[in-house]
Amino acid sequence: MEYYYWLIAAIVLVIVEICTAGFGALCFALGAAFSALVSGLGGSFTWQILVFVVVSLLTFIFLRPVVVRFLDKKSKDVKTNAEAIIGRKGIVSERIDASQHTGRVAIDGDDWKAVSEDGSVIDKGTDVEIIKLDSIIVTVKPCH
Repeated sequence: MEYYYWLIAAIVLVIVEICTAGFGALCFALGAAFSALVSGLGGSFTWQILVFVVVSLLTFIFLRPVVVRFLDKKSKDVKTNAEAIIGRKGIVSERIDASQHTGRVAIDGDDWKAVSEDGSVIDKGTDVEIIKLDSIIVTVKPCH
């Protein structure tokens, strides 16, 4: 009958894991699930506790770092919002001239106000690379 308590603990810990983002509660949920199995097979309370501790510890040491690394890797590969434009290529659609306060660059069909990296003049039609985004103004350098 003790296995019900372990199953309830495992379910509660899975719910806690869904509401948090650390994969610590999931390790304990797996420990509780294995303890429920030991209890269902007639294991003593001492064995149930031992299995809970060992499984929780092993999953925390070996499984959690792998899962966290895998999910963290995915999130770093995806650039969003302003980060997505840096490093992209564009074409100067209006001559970039700091003294005239003019300059625009077309990037994937969008037209952005632009300045050159070193303050130089960049003629219309020149291929450029976006190196910085400051609010709505991109800083560019000519592609070579």
